[in-house]
Amino acid sequence: MTRKIIKPAGAPVAVGPYNQAVSTGSLVFTAGQIPLDPVSGAIVGSDIKAQTEQVLKNLDAVLKGAGTSFDNAVKMTVFLKDMNDFAGMNEVYAKFINAENAPARSTIQVARLPKDALVEIEAIAII
Repeated sequence: MTRKIIKPAGAPVAVGPYNQAVSTGSLVFTAGQIPLDPVSGAIVGSDIKAQTEQVLKNLDAVLKGAGTSFDNAVKMTVFLKDMNDFAGMNEVYAKFINAENAPARSTIQVARLPKDALVEIEAIAII
């Protein structure tokens, strides 16, 4: 199988030595997305709801750049700085993800995220 690097327009550029996504066969694996404005590179929002919305917009752009969407996601992983933000994150997440077709998901509290973001989300989807 070959690997294809995904660097879609409309998504923030990677903040380190990695790619936004890599596809192989019929799957795409995304890097974790944080709430960066795709133009300025600045963190968007100061609360969990605003940051989750931007993260999911960024992740949507990456998935679309790979030729897929949230509807084809099979696994998502959410990293939260504070598990007390779970309900707020989940409220916004539900606006982007169809509950009937939702992927498997894990949510993990972490000590710190890049650029001190409150949330980071990654996905695996079928192309």
